Amino acid sequence: MMKILVFGALSTASLYFAQSYPASAIPENLKKNADVVIRKDFTTVQIHKIDEIKYQKNKVTTVLNKDGDSEAVAYISYDKGNNISDVKVTIYNESGKKVKSFSKSDFGDFANNRNGIFYSDSRILVFNYTPTEYPYTVDFSYQISDKNTIFIPDFVPFFSTNTSLEEAEFKIINTSGIELRTKTYPSKFNYASVTESGSVNEKVFAYKNVPAINDISLIPQPAKILPKVSFSLAKFNLAGKQGTLTNWTDFGKWYYNNLVEPVAVSTPAIKSEIASLNLQGSVEDKVKTIYQYMQNKTRYIYVGLGIGGWLPMLPDEVDKKGYGDCKGLTNYMKTLLDEAGVPSYYCVINSGASQISFDPDFPRMGGNHAILMVPTEKGNIWLENTSQQIAFNHLGYNTTDRNVLSVRKTGIELINTPVYSAEQNKEKQVLRIKVGEDNSIQGEGSFHYTGYQYDYNLAFTSLSPKERNDAVKRSLDILNFEKVEMRNFVNNRDNAFITYDIDFKASHYAKKVGNSLMFRAVPIYNNSIHKTEESRELPFEIGQSYEDEYEISFSFPNLYKIEEIPENINLKSEYGFYTLNFVKNGEGIIVKRKIQINKGAYPKEKYNEYVNFIKKTINMDNSKILITKA
Repeated sequence: MMKILVFGALSTASLYFAQSYPASAIPENLKKNADVVIRKDFTTVQIHKIDEIKYQKNKVTTVLNKDGDSEAVAYISYDKGNNISDVKVTIYNESGKKVKSFSKSDFGDFANNRNGIFYSDSRILVFNYTPTEYPYTVDFSYQISDKNTIFIPDFVPFFSTNTSLEEAEFKIINTSGIELRTKTYPSKFNYASVTESGSVNEKVFAYKNVPAINDISLIPQPAKILPKVSFSLAKFNLAGKQGTLTNWTDFGKWYYNNLVEPVAVSTPAIKSEIASLNLQGSVEDKVKTIYQYMQNKTRYIYVGLGIGGWLPMLPDEVDKKGYGDCKGLTNYMKTLLDEAGVPSYYCVINSGASQISFDPDFPRMGGNHAILMVPTEKGNIWLENTSQQIAFNHLGYNTTDRNVLSVRKTGIELINTPVYSAEQNKEKQVLRIKVGEDNSIQGEGSFHYTGYQYDYNLAFTSLSPKERNDAVKRSLDILNFEKVEMRNFVNNRDNAFITYDIDFKASHYAKKVGNSLMFRAVPIYNNSIHKTEESRELPFEIGQSYEDEYEISFSFPNLYKIEEIPENINLKSEYGFYTLNFVKNGEGIIVKRKIQINKGAYPKEKYNEYVNFIKKTINMDNSKILITKA
């Protein structure tokens, strides 16, 4: 992933005189649902000129219990060339008495990438405090100077659930003579508000008394609940490359000229590789052949070098070394397509489970990932270039349903990635089951997955047969398998679906009732039930639409016959629908189940209605079939 310097929840500087922070002074409403309380979060940003910006940070965090420890880790992300000073950490106990102080020398210095970095200029200083009691308070401050003025962090109350805030202030002093653009995004749910004061050259934004967002079921990401303020200089510097950022067209031209065109360099070896593929057929056929060639040849490794970590590796390096990060692999794929005469566009995107798009009306540098878009007469082809397993023209749930910055010579265009419907996010399950007189069942099943359900099953591709068996046993543990074996696993990279078969046996599935056996109509089901909430304070969100379709054929022991076929069931709501049908099949029975759930954000008043709908579907899955021995 591409690197952005983020000065967020855990970064701070010594702007304010030392204070005592007894836990008893925290207002009761801020303790509710909180693991940590941010007591103070002060940032002063001084912009001196196009290539000089200074951050002074001071943050005080009280950790109420062990679940909040990670939120109080002190860290500073930095690049070579940054000047870091006045680093100080002070620990206070529950009563606000000082326990110990630490300095920069107590911090560890690491490569700044969770996946491990082979090449990067990005570093991180980290200090972990091991508490001896709770609550405790961490006062963390530092200063950092940066020549890169293209990034100014958003001002938000906090980033995580179960975190509350007493007071935060973001002061931005601009003496550079360059216009500073700001935009405030209010909370859609009126959860908190930001105040603004000051003049054109010295603005102050502030939050006060923001309660914690409890990590309850189906809660939207905090970023979708809280307000934020965004900033962008009209003129900027990035690793010595200066440009203007007032509209997407001019910024896109700068991006293309500095970060795309300089690395769009082919070689005789690359030309030869494309020639050897003997490309034929439609544009889609050619792109697929090249894409799968690229997948088989390369692997993902993060690289954070060149123009602040934003310049892709040269195609020749990727070609020879067989690896690259999202930028390098996307640029390499683009170069291969260029050699085949197929135009494509380098795209920057916000990758993540929460669908975050760029604001068309507020141009700024952003994004954390790169993908490729190939326009065709039949529509856009989207290529995720960091996975060796993912299917052609398939984007995972981390990149669908949002816009991208499509970088072109003429500027940036904002283009939407695909949105998969419920029917596209599908599981098809066919089970053939023999019911045993000893209450057991044994059978075989066929499974078929598309859309985001394909994404969830993609992890199977990297597992050994034994690991796959163990994984499928865990995923279907509701059956309490005595044995399970996966067969015929196929990841269809041409058409984006995964299929596999399983053989299984489960004991104690049926229950004896006199001369009869009684058992569930749906063997494999979802038992993740949500609880009703009488005083829910926030809306709920269903992140993805999906559809599951099951066909379950039961055969019975000798002399056993079905007494009565259960009634068919049909449930409908604004959240989706559910059907359960029973069809007699000779001496056995076929159960057909279908459920569709619709994504969306729903008001808090409807949460219990949704929960009751899900409860009904689970109750219907629990419908019983009774067979009796003649």
